[in-house]
Amino acid sequence: MKSILFKLLQKKIILLAVSSLLLAILLIWWLAPGKNSAESRYGTVLVERGSLTQTVSANGTLNPVKLVNVGSQVSGIVKKLHVDFNDHVKAGQILLELDPALMQAQLEQSLSNVAAAEAQLELATANETRTRNLFAKEYVTKQELDQSLQALKAARAQLALASAQVSRDRTNLSNTIIRSPVSGVVVSRVVDTGQTVAASLQAPVLFTIAQDLSKMQIDTSYAEADIGAIHVGQAAAFRVDAFPNRSFSGVVKQVRLNPTTLQNVVTYDVVVGVDNPEQKLMPGMTAYVNITVAQRQDVLMLPNAALRFRPAEQVKREDKPRGDPGKAKGERNKDKAPMGTVYMLENGQIKPIRVSVGITDNRFTEVLGDTIKEGQAVITEDRKPPAKDGSRGMRLF
Repeated sequence: MKSILFKLLQKKIILLAVSSLLLAILLIWWLAPGKNSAESRYGTVLVERGSLTQTVSANGTLNPVKLVNVGSQVSGIVKKLHVDFNDHVKAGQILLELDPALMQAQLEQSLSNVAAAEAQLELATANETRTRNLFAKEYVTKQELDQSLQALKAARAQLALASAQVSRDRTNLSNTIIRSPVSGVVVSRVVDTGQTVAASLQAPVLFTIAQDLSKMQIDTSYAEADIGAIHVGQAAAFRVDAFPNRSFSGVVKQVRLNPTTLQNVVTYDVVVGVDNPEQKLMPGMTAYVNITVAQRQDVLMLPNAALRFRPAEQVKREDKPRGDPGKAKGERNKDKAPMGTVYMLENGQIKPIRVSVGITDNRFTEVLGDTIKEGQAVITEDRKPPAKDGSRGMRLF
């Protein structure tokens, strides 16, 4: 029994000694010189050289370059459909037939009117010839001759009118057969067999044909703050939800001058041309577009975190934080390059340095001038910010 108690006491003594040793080591580490120094408190990053690419982003919609709406100039009942969705068609190919019965009856009526007008013209011609001969023999008056001439002209006009109506009705009859105006792919069909097509004030759209799906375009809108940096010919990269792990490329084809204003926000349409040889991109897909507006090679780069950093004492004094100089929207030096402030450690003290900045890729920003050098360390974070009440002390866990 005594041996067991001795062993337990021995274990407790050992545990107490180990705990005391760990506590002593922790205390020595905490109170060690330099533990609370500026070098330990602030996180720094070295200024490096590299390449930067600045882009502007927006969402857009993929559309065929040429999209043709096929309608009908005449009314009627759909008698027969010859094509369906996704069918490839040639120019002049029959797409749809309307019931031609009504148009055929109108044509026959117009042909009858022509026959009647021709008969009337023959009679008027004979009367004019007879009256002219009688007038030469002074058996009729000049008025009667003039009346016969007027009747002849009226008969000729009536024949011309009837002939024009025949031409119109023949055209309407031919329009009951709807043909494709272009070669392409049927992307939309809005009618079915037996449906009535009513063409009154405007031609109803029956089919939509994409002329060439191997060439597409993205119609997107960019804010006026970004539009000044966008120009025709700039490279663009985009992704679609259908292929999340694949990036596609395009080229800016047009920057349209017509603005769109919605809730006091002004945007401009930018058209990006896209090659689609595999035809995997489909009309209507949402595209997430990045247009490359500037590139720099072998330049000094600062992390944007360094441009955003401000000492805790300065944060406390300021009522409102400044904008991010890394986005080139900060203070400008006489309308030249945007200016920013970074902080370095010098003899254990924080030293602010004003720098001129250029383009940014939202992670790094180009440094202009020679106020800082490659390899210098700039502060990016404060690992031990002051307490809210301004006091400093050991953090309790």
